[in-house]
Parts: sequence; structure tokens; C-alpha cells
Amino acid sequence: MKVAILGAGAIGAYVGAALHRAGADVHLIARGPHLTAMRQHGVQVLSPRGDFTAHAHATDDPAEIGPVDYVFLGLKANSYAACGPLIEPLLTDTTAVIAAQNGIPWWYFHRHGGPHDGHRIESVDPGGAVSAVLAPSRAIGCVVYAATELDGPGVVRHLEGTRFSIGEPDRSLSPRCQAFSEAMQAGGLKCPVEPNLRDDIWLKLLGNISFNPISALARATMRQMCLHGGTRKVIETMMAETLAVAEALGCTVGVSIERRLAGAERVGDHRTSTLQDLERGKPLELDVLLTAVIELAEITGVDVPTLRTVHALSDLLAIRSAA
Repeated sequence: MKVAILGAGAIGAYVGAALHRAGADVHLIARGPHLTAMRQHGVQVLSPRGDFTAHAHATDDPAEIGPVDYVFLGLKANSYAACGPLIEPLLTDTTAVIAAQNGIPWWYFHRHGGPHDGHRIESVDPGGAVSAVLAPSRAIGCVVYAATELDGPGVVRHLEGTRFSIGEPDRSLSPRCQAFSEAMQAGGLKCPVEPNLRDDIWLKLLGNISFNPISALARATMRQMCLHGGTRKVIETMMAETLAVAEALGCTVGVSIERRLAGAERVGDHRTSTLQDLERGKPLELDVLLTAVIELAEITGVDVPTLRTVHALSDLLAIRSAA
């Protein structure tokens, strides 16, 4: 199995190191000091499950790699439309693209069935720009339940979780999903193939849609947001509105709001990825987390006033932070 990790940051390098350990032919695509360190010393994984080092091939030039069986996307979703020159040398007619993204993916309605089958979500695929680069037929969905961070160039600290749920847009248990799942498991990760992966997407989104923008607006950690009565109530309302949209689209999230909040509180003083991006001057990944759900609320006729209010505030924050 030949796999390219496009965007070999904390999550991508962790997956690449695990697949390499399992015997896959892994190629890491990165840049800067992180790339230099991986070339010289490999990917060093620090984990409570045991430290290890993987000496996979690392490059900034996908043309060095050539066609692969799978591309694992570790890029932010707002970079997908511009990744054409990087991904094109890696593709054959059968190459699968596994997008490890938060929020609503560009392929969401591909082979969905029902009244919205094939509908393009403008906020995540503006003008079809993402679909033009990443054909939905290539997509294997991926919901990441692992937490990692870069401890330094070439050094990935694994904090918790090893599950990467994957699934086909058409809900089939395909051979390409089964093969990738087996390789991930051989590398020590959990990788169930879920026929209803969209349920997992909404479960993960339940936290991201609320905690991420609120954390950026309030400069607050998970624990701080949960313990403050006002923000906790806002988050509960955002989650309830999000569940209503999910249910209107036929999805079931098997976790209560109170349980989801309790789990977030146990995480402690963790800073969300959106807050970290704000602090580092990076673009805020809000379209797939918040804007897309408001768009889905419009097509399903669900009222989401709190989501709209938080979106207006966080959108202005994103514009001002990018100025």
C-alpha cells in the first residue's frame, strides 16, 4: 500500500508514522523546519502508549512520490481548493482521498440519497472549487478522535485517543475502506469502517461548532467555557440547534448534550484549534464548522438563531484577525 500524507502536521505525521510502522510505503509532504527534522531524524512520536520513531520518506515535492493508492489529507479544509498542484502528481484513476477534517465535508451530499442528493454546499465548496480539485468520487470520509500536537519540528506528542473512523459517502463497506482500516489497525490505531459516518460527523461537530468559535471570542479554555454559567448556556443552545439540523437530515447523534458537555469539561484547560489559530495569526476554520450548518439549516427549514448570532460575531473576528 502506497500512501501520501499531504499536510504532515501533528495528525498527518502521526498517521503516517503509524502506517509506516505497519509496513506501508509512506511519503510525508511538509515544509520548513518540520520537514528538515523529519528528513534527518524521522517522525518522533511521544505517546503514553509508548514512544517510537518512524523513518518514512519526507519531501516538499509530490512529483518525487508519484501516483499513490491513498492520499491522507492533513490540511485545513480552507486549503483544499488551492491544493491542486500538490495533489495532482499523486493521483491515478483509482486513488482515494481520505480527508481528516472537522466539520461538514465538501462531499457531504455525494451519493447521499433523498431530496438533497448531489447538492453542493456553497460555504465549503464555493463555486465547486473544492470538487474541481478533489472529486467527491475519490472521497473517503474520516472523523478524527485522536488529539496530537507538534512538540517541536519532527516531534509529535500524542495526547489521547487513537480512533479514526472512516466511511464511504454511499454507506458501502468498500474494499478500499477495508484495506486502509486494516493498515491503520496494524499500525496500532483504531479505524472502524462506519456505514453511517455522517452520524460521527455530527457527533464531532456538536463540540466543534460551539466550543471553537466561543473559545476564540472569549479567549477561553474548554474548562473555563463549561464552568461559566452564561457561556455554558449558549453552548447548550448551539448544540440543541445543531442536533435539530442533523435530525432534519436523517442523522442520529447518540450522545446527550449534558454528556457531551461533561466530556468537554473533563478535557480541562485545553485551547481549541480555533483559539490556537487566532493566537498564531492563522485563518480561522469557521466555514466548515459553523457557516455550513447555517446553510444546511436554511435548506431544511430549521430555525438556528443562536448559531446565526455566534456566526456573525466570529465572522467579524475572523475578518479583523486576517486584516
